[in-house]
Amino acid sequence: MNIIANLAKLKSELPLNIKLVAVSKTKTVKDILEVYNTGHKIFGENKVQEFVDKYESLPKDIEWHFIGHLQTNKVKFIAPFINLIQGVESLKLLQEINKRASQNNKIINCLLQIHIAKEDTKFGFDKNEVIKMLNSEEYKSMQNIKITGLMGMATYTYDDVIIYNEFNELKNIFDFLKLNFFSDKSEFSELSMGMSGDYKIAIKCGSTMIRIGSHIFGDRNYKS
Repeated sequence: MNIIANLAKLKSELPLNIKLVAVSKTKTVKDILEVYNTGHKIFGENKVQEFVDKYESLPKDIEWHFIGHLQTNKVKFIAPFINLIQGVESLKLLQEINKRASQNNKIINCLLQIHIAKEDTKFGFDKNEVIKMLNSEEYKSMQNIKITGLMGMATYTYDDVIIYNEFNELKNIFDFLKLNFFSDKSEFSELSMGMSGDYKIAIKCGSTMIRIGSHIFGDRNYKS
């Protein structure tokens, strides 16, 4: 199957309320344009320099998401054009995003990354850490960021029970934070969980946004 057929098949199977982020890391501008020309406009990248190069070469009405670990010293490069940063895993990073958003006279939407996987290589807050941050004066003073939800990655495993439990944990944390910190914030509505290997489970557990790469574009062009 080709990229267009992959995308059409995937979209035909998704509930209407699910946002699809086409994860285009390692893929060419030509590949991205092939998807863009179908009318799909939400794409995700995870390497800053590659991201900037693609932004400069592609249509400006694309909704760009940064997905994955973002170093604080790289925020300035994507701040002018980023639509959503998925994976804010520390107060320090959020402060840098706020700073760079202010310099660009904009508000940057962010998802807080919650660590739900058994793997230590994954990043993110635990529940107590995120509560502490949301109660902090440092967080409350930020004027140029908007928390629009949570994101998380399940353990890389073939055990569906583990994946279900981790996604359910993330949904429970989302519900708790919505009730206790964002009850008057309608923008706190996104739960980004689910990738090519586990998105069906994520949707059953309450995901509103999935991040799909290989199911659309095929395998990566190179390691990253």
